[in-house]
Amino acid sequence: MIYTLDGVVSKILLTKFSLEKIVHAKRNDVFSIFSNYEQFERLIPQFFPSIRIRSVRGDTAVVEEHFHLGEVEFLLMSKHVSKPFVLHEVFVIGGKSKGSYIRQEFIEIPDGTKILIDVDLKLMGMMKVPKLLDRAKLIENYSKLVEELTKLCKKSI
Repeated sequence: MIYTLDGVVSKILLTKFSLEKIVHAKRNDVFSIFSNYEQFERLIPQFFPSIRIRSVRGDTAVVEEHFHLGEVEFLLMSKHVSKPFVLHEVFVIGGKSKGSYIRQEFIEIPDGTKILIDVDLKLMGMMKVPKLLDRAKLIENYSKLVEELTKLCKKSI
């Protein structure tokens, strides 16, 4: 909780933002990289030092994730839902960012693939320390993650 002289301000800090990225690669390849949470620990360990898959049923998986976004560390349980080559959604179902949601939509365009990303982070507890949670810094750090995934897409061409 954040306390002021007037009392509690908020139990949960909400941070919503959207990103758009064009990748010069086929939609199937881009989707395969961005939704490949199983390999994030190997492909982008600076962001995902640990991934543990708890269950998979069809296009839905429950995953334990240890995730770094700049100086903020997330330990969470998430549900990944995929609609191959079109949509990848992540619902945070456990941890101090429970209720967070990430939506990645993949649109085929003449030059490659346009990715529309909507992020809705709900942060609780110690994660709300203002110096760590500057909204612009979170967006910048998430953009770095997107950029690393984009580099992987370009390598796979």
